[in-house]
Amino acid sequence: MTKKWFIARVPFTEPRIPMVELLLLVAPVFGLVALGYGAALAGLIGERANEGLTSYLFVIGAPALMFKLLTAAVFPGVFPWGYWIAYYAGMAIVWGLATVLAAGLFRRSRGDAVIAGLATGQANTVLIGIPIILKAYGEEAAFPIAMLLAVNLPITMTLATLMLEGTRAATGGALFVKLGRGLATHPLIIAMAAGVAFQVFGLRPSGVAATMLDMVANTTIPLSLIALGLSLKTYGVRTDVPVALMICVLRLLVHPAIAYVVAHHVFALPPSWTGTVVLFAAMPAGINAYLFAARYGQGVGIASTAVALSTLLAAVTSLLWLRVLGIG
Repeated sequence: MTKKWFIARVPFTEPRIPMVELLLLVAPVFGLVALGYGAALAGLIGERANEGLTSYLFVIGAPALMFKLLTAAVFPGVFPWGYWIAYYAGMAIVWGLATVLAAGLFRRSRGDAVIAGLATGQANTVLIGIPIILKAYGEEAAFPIAMLLAVNLPITMTLATLMLEGTRAATGGALFVKLGRGLATHPLIIAMAAGVAFQVFGLRPSGVAATMLDMVANTTIPLSLIALGLSLKTYGVRTDVPVALMICVLRLLVHPAIAYVVAHHVFALPPSWTGTVVLFAAMPAGINAYLFAARYGQGVGIASTAVALSTLLAAVTSLLWLRVLGIG
């Protein structure tokens, strides 16, 4: 008897659209990134303004969008174990491969290898993943997005912190207290917890509160993409290009390939769930990798170059995965 992991098997019949429409789908996303980069390059927006914009998105914008998505989502009756397995099986493989290859093949230090693994395992799901997925699948993808982010942020933050602290002297219980405090006070995690609570108690934002939530949430995606472009000017392509290219291959091609095989062929998830997990897996390296590298003073060149190159290459590889998914 076959074990039912998620829901009944469904045919993969997402309609295909012309390549021109596919280009029009991703062009605004990467166009806003380019706009931000151009504004920074021309000196129209300085680093201090970018820091303020990033703080707004981190504390207010992104949490508002996540809370809106969660309160509007329709929750399924069972947990999507196959969905999570599809993403995290691939993440574990590429994270481990990048760490081993950076240390063995490219002869980098232990700390640099940890950063290479982090840059490969942690995708830019919020800044680029959400805009592309929502354009491709609409509100149907709201709950799959929330279910991935709900566990992705705590997992990647915890792993990265433990591995990087492991390159230093052991800090004992203080490390776990610090880690727990950081997770408990993270704005996105608070917003997700609030969204789930609203769902449990059958509450929905209404009136002035709903209007304010919509206004703030609607600013998040365009401002996030512009902020990413501004940040790329700051980080740039510095050094360690061979390691960064290895990260790009694992991040943009290997991880989504594993996610696709597991989601589509093993668990036969619905198109919107398969598409969400594959596109999340196909996103470029997240800026958090650079921030961790800068904080610990290790692998800064690796992280900076990986973020910049993978973001540039994702403009092409995202089209590839959209075609594989039947969107274009």
